[in-house]
Amino acid sequence: MDAQSRGRADEIDPADQWVLNPRTGHYELRLADSAEQQRPRVTAPRRAAAPSAPTAPSPSPSPSVPKPRRGDGPPGRRTGRSRKGAGGGRRKKALVITGGTLAFLLVAGAVGGYLYYDHLNSNLSVTDIAGAGTGGFKKDQAINILVIGTDKRSGAGNEGYGDKDSVGHADTTILFHVAKDRSNATALSIPRDLITNIPSCPTKQPDGSTKTIPPTKGTRFNTSLGQEGRDAGCTMRTVKELTGIEVDHFMMADFNAVKTLSTAVGGVPVCLDKAVNDEEGSHLKLDAGEHRLEGEQALAFVRTRHGFGNNSDLDRIRIQQQFLGSMMREMKSKETLTSPKKFLSLAEAATKSLGVDSGIGSIGKLTDLAGELKGIDTKNITFTTLPVVDNPAEPVGKKATVVVDHALADPLLQMIRGDVSLTEVEKKEQAAKESADADTKAKQDALLQGNKAPAADVRVAVYNGGGPSGSASTTLKWLQITKGVPKASNLGNAPAKVGATQLEYAPNQADQARALAEMMGLSSSAMKMGTADAGAKTPMKLTLGPDFQQPGAPLAPPVPQELPKDVQQAQADKAVCAK
Repeated sequence: MDAQSRGRADEIDPADQWVLNPRTGHYELRLADSAEQQRPRVTAPRRAAAPSAPTAPSPSPSPSVPKPRRGDGPPGRRTGRSRKGAGGGRRKKALVITGGTLAFLLVAGAVGGYLYYDHLNSNLSVTDIAGAGTGGFKKDQAINILVIGTDKRSGAGNEGYGDKDSVGHADTTILFHVAKDRSNATALSIPRDLITNIPSCPTKQPDGSTKTIPPTKGTRFNTSLGQEGRDAGCTMRTVKELTGIEVDHFMMADFNAVKTLSTAVGGVPVCLDKAVNDEEGSHLKLDAGEHRLEGEQALAFVRTRHGFGNNSDLDRIRIQQQFLGSMMREMKSKETLTSPKKFLSLAEAATKSLGVDSGIGSIGKLTDLAGELKGIDTKNITFTTLPVVDNPAEPVGKKATVVVDHALADPLLQMIRGDVSLTEVEKKEQAAKESADADTKAKQDALLQGNKAPAADVRVAVYNGGGPSGSASTTLKWLQITKGVPKASNLGNAPAKVGATQLEYAPNQADQARALAEMMGLSSSAMKMGTADAGAKTPMKLTLGPDFQQPGAPLAPPVPQELPKDVQQAQADKAVCAK
């Protein structure tokens, strides 16, 4: 019985037999007749155990779930029950939260919910990306995860999908941006046929050495993975060059992920505006209306290019986004969150399908990541696609690739880099908060009109929080030499990056703040006044953001707060019928 099967061995479902022991924090196999046999309990191993020989003919158990043996288990305990302990209760509660909020990653990257089984570590495939990422996400910064689906035909039944001789290209790529305050997220799809540049890429070899793959200009984005031995770190580097967004981690899965995960949750609801009969590619055949898809049908649905829209990869991306949104809603449903059988099947299926970088290469690290995502509601998750146009270098009627549409893509990427939510619900909540801060802003505007301290009295510490390299030291010299501010100091990089340049000061430093704002050309929106007065020798804090260009020059235009109307987007909490 594999991870998605519904069969039972000896009328016992293995998922019902693994019970959390609050004293040890491990899941243990317990059977209904264990009270009579007085046998010691069996603790789930770190690595998947081989199935035990059955005592009676029965279906084969999952290779990752040890076969129940008659008589195993502690005395006097009922099947599927455990006492609530302090450690066990907290852990179980956290895992229920984790499973629902990781629904997006479960499907697109197969990270897996309920990542608390120690033996699942052996299922993970871990890649050393040779410094391609940031080295790890931080609690006070936005998180960017690159979710990659390959077109490699590994696994039984996948011969009809993808490219026959593919080495495993980046067929589906989604940059998942989680806001700094963890209130919202943006899922940016990157078309596989986008023409872009792939930068030089160091890759780790089996012998521990590093091989650098030379850059390639003007090629398909999907070749950033697999081609010439490129690993997921190369795709991460390509995305950074393409979007200006540095990726923290990657998660990668093949075709089996969609099949096993959709089955593990009991199917994913989808809606079709019209009947589909794709005889050319995926062989998907469905009537109009609502369906619940799992296994082969689910994979065919997300792979079809001839069933919807104008039969393009861009239309397939929209279908995949609709499927992911539905999976998220299904995962957060009460039925999934309260089903131990789905928990175990989902965890097994997810981790077997998952490839990650070493920064999140363990169940514990994935659980930490899940904890960062637990507060995001589906209403505040937006799917969108990098805006593109047909490649002008290709003849009319033979368009096969696309290029970035900068008029639409640039403001979209600015908003993601600036950590601006694309979700209408989140924007309304933010607008209410900004309205409450209107009085503070008005006071700051008034403060700019007051007295200014002499330059020699201005005391400020300069940090680089996302500006060009060397900005803090350049600004320090400019202030001291050009503007006569001897009490300026440079403290290097800020503890966290900021979305825009800002000056933090105390009420009794207002005259200094006005003087520095005039020198630097700062507007009132860049000034953040605290509530308590500062000590006589306490400096103000100037943090240079991505809008900083050079000392004395006007700051770059502010990050857009609204998307151009032609940018495609969809909300994860809304069900949409595929057209």
